[in-house]
Amino acid sequence: MTSHSVLEFSIEKQGVDSQGVGRARAGRLTLRGAGEKTHSILTPVFMPVGTVGSVKGMSPADLHQMKAQIILGNTYHLYLRPGHQRVERLGELQRFMAWDGPILTDSGGFQVFSLSSLNKIDEQGVTFQSHLDGSTHRFTPELSMEIQRALGSNIVMAFDQCPPYPATREEVGAAMRRTRKWAERGLAFPLKDHQARFGIVQGGLYEDLRVQSAHEITQLPFDGFAIGGLSIGESPELMQKMAFFTAPLLPQHRPRYLMGVGRPEDLVEGVRAGIDLFDCVMPTRNARNGQLFTSQGKINIKNAKYADSKEPLDPQCPCETCTQYTRAYLRHLFVSRELLSARLNTVHNLTYYIGLMEEMRRVILEGGFEFFEVWAESFYRKRGG
Repeated sequence: MTSHSVLEFSIEKQGVDSQGVGRARAGRLTLRGAGEKTHSILTPVFMPVGTVGSVKGMSPADLHQMKAQIILGNTYHLYLRPGHQRVERLGELQRFMAWDGPILTDSGGFQVFSLSSLNKIDEQGVTFQSHLDGSTHRFTPELSMEIQRALGSNIVMAFDQCPPYPATREEVGAAMRRTRKWAERGLAFPLKDHQARFGIVQGGLYEDLRVQSAHEITQLPFDGFAIGGLSIGESPELMQKMAFFTAPLLPQHRPRYLMGVGRPEDLVEGVRAGIDLFDCVMPTRNARNGQLFTSQGKINIKNAKYADSKEPLDPQCPCETCTQYTRAYLRHLFVSRELLSARLNTVHNLTYYIGLMEEMRRVILEGGFEFFEVWAESFYRKRGG
């Protein structure tokens, strides 16, 4: 590790388009762990979401089996329950949940704004009511850092204001300026020796605000940078357009993270834009609702046409669900509301997402940018997209 950073990022191969802008890239992200341990992450990478210290239905062994490299935890939820101080007393989040890989924690900002039944924003922070019991709490940039420090995550996200969609230019501009001020305050709060920090670019769907936010945030001494404020209600086309616009505004040799995105198609477009890290609840949430992602496209396992199907869910998938069970059995579990249904569906969806990232990395390494473009077009044809 370099002396100034707990994070190293190297690009192993990337493509350059006709304008000379870097796009799809395969890299290696190295993070310092507690003690002398280090974690090496191959990018592009998808991070399963473990909101409250658990990827729903998955054990750490399940996550290792599907080759998950890094998972995400949520500051807001863990602050409310079981409490960040308790987690720290019990050995920090990794030991608490028996996961020996790296963890990224988001700042809690999105949940404060989206889940709270009542919140009041000012320059110092946000006062909000818990979605659990209605109790009143207050988040500041400093408290977000304090919580994430206690949790002991490897990557700590800056506390930002994510404006709703739709929002006026004035509202988006105010949130962008507040995000910058909060980023500066958060940087002044000391973390543990193994913790890296990422700053977040806001600006909504306004290109000039994205340019301004990216310029201001990337001047600050963060180890990596995220694109926030997308996939919050705008169309997929607008989201993809803004991600493609914003990614080149971020430093070339720092990791880039597109927060809360998304569909498999969005991951492909994000990697084409030059983004390295992704997270989304979609594969786990949709699994519990019976929607499964396969090499042939989406399958709603509750459909009656699968009641007598002896086929595997996805013959190209190596996961436990696809190699051991039929579509008929998976449908039976789902309509019977068996707990096993959620587990098997989640195993498959996460395996699919992680495998998709591995496949994109492979084609980038083997063929560079132009070959990746061809592969992406083939991906859409196979899925009917």
